[in-house]
Amino acid sequence: MSCAAAQAQIYRCVDASGHKEYTDRKKGNHCVALDLPDPVIAAPQKREGQPRPRPASATAAATPAPAPSAFPRVDSAEQKARDADRRQILTDELNAEMQKLGELRREFNNGEPERRGDERNYAKYQERVANLKTSIARSEQNVEALKREIANIR
Repeated sequence: MSCAAAQAQIYRCVDASGHKEYTDRKKGNHCVALDLPDPVIAAPQKREGQPRPRPASATAAATPAPAPSAFPRVDSAEQKARDADRRQILTDELNAEMQKLGELRREFNNGEPERRGDERNYAKYQERVANLKTSIARSEQNVEALKREIANIR
């Protein structure tokens, strides 16, 4: 295997405003030569009649990683208990989110919520109505996501 050494002097140039630039040319008295170790770059070997090797990332993606034999296992009773706990937590979150959604819909009042005393300016009222719409949409998405999570529990 042959090795080729790359030889080039590198300079750090700092201008009057403090901006740094690294270059291979000295551009004035504001440039300082850096003392860097010589890098050694291996030249690729030529192979006649053989296909070029694939990059490591393509090879790694093509073959799945084997599961370790010492992977921790949980017995079925413990897993069922964990699933039951998870289902209970998700159900509690779903109930809280559905209650919040009901309150938001009542306040929204089919797009015509009651005006508050601090909303003498119509723009403030419209902003609150828009915020209620987005809050309702977000809460509906949360309810759907929680229902999907509960359905995915074994």
